[in-house]
Amino acid sequence: MRIRSDSFKHGRTLPDAFAMGTPDGFGANRNPHLAWDEAPEGTRSFVLMCVDPDVPTVAGMVGKEGVEIPVHQPRTEFIHWVMVDIPAHVREIAEGAASDGISKGGKRDPAGPAGARQGLNDYTGWFQGDPEMGGDWLGYDGPYPPGNDLRMHRYFFRVFALDVERLDLPERFTAADAHRAMHGHVLAEAATYANYSLNDKVRATG
Repeated sequence: MRIRSDSFKHGRTLPDAFAMGTPDGFGANRNPHLAWDEAPEGTRSFVLMCVDPDVPTVAGMVGKEGVEIPVHQPRTEFIHWVMVDIPAHVREIAEGAASDGISKGGKRDPAGPAGARQGLNDYTGWFQGDPEMGGDWLGYDGPYPPGNDLRMHRYFFRVFALDVERLDLPERFTAADAHRAMHGHVLAEAATYANYSLNDKVRATG
């Protein structure tokens, strides 16, 4: 099974158009084009995720003036997108078809293929308690890595082929919930990734 994008080259820089944050402030926050093929026989649905595994673990350093987050700081994941129950005949998502702009407090009903369901991304927790931005952030919302982070962030777009049409999930679900629900049902998976940073030093080398 393979996944590719016409919006970025594998292992190269993700264009600013697909980010939530840019050096100039908020970005266009468009979802990139993604297409996959060579799904195995018996595929009945797909799951799509976007994950940044390079998120700093010391939250107090994020955005702090005069402080740089070192490359060697332990990292954790940040989920930018989780979509489940993508029908088996769907093999492509067009650029901007699922996200085109920023909705304060999160998208209420993000666009996507008919029948697919979209879960909470991790901006839900990041903005929790914020009177302007807090809410349920559903669907795709792109990169906004700390500008003082010295590590280049990688954004993995992962697609899973499943042997079930619909996952047993509540209406409000996370990527962790999806992983638990699809355990034992994954026939194949594929991934591609792009890099992104808001640190001037890192961007210069990217």
